Amino acid sequence: MPGHGDWSVERNKRNCGRIPVFKGHGAKLNKAIFHILALKGPQTIYDVHRQVRAHRGLRYTRYASVNKRVRALEGSGYVKKACVKRTKAGFEALTYELAAKAYLAILLNSVSLEELLTRLDETAANEILADIIRIIGF
Repeated sequence: MPGHGDWSVERNKRNCGRIPVFKGHGAKLNKAIFHILALKGPQTIYDVHRQVRAHRGLRYTRYASVNKRVRALEGSGYVKKACVKRTKAGFEALTYELAAKAYLAILLNSVSLEELLTRLDETAANEILADIIRIIGF
């Protein structure tokens, strides 16, 4: 029978990747897009595509796949339009940047809930609790 320590390790393994945008079929591409936009700032879909192809395991990713994924992330509120940029060819192209929701997802995906709760003081816990209640509407 597993001891208490074994249970908590197993539970932490199950909590890894608990943010839906980082799970499933498009997870690797989503992570790459988040990484690019977080480090480089606003980018056109073409620029994102070029940089995605430099990521290990995504070398053969098609432009259409990146375009579809960026637009899906925009629809989910993780990515937002930043501005219009004039390309070298003289065309206008939209640039995209990460929304605050994306930065929150990155942060929540990288920290365990147990660690977060351990570090919170009473004031911070009350503020987070109040915000969650306000958002969810309990």
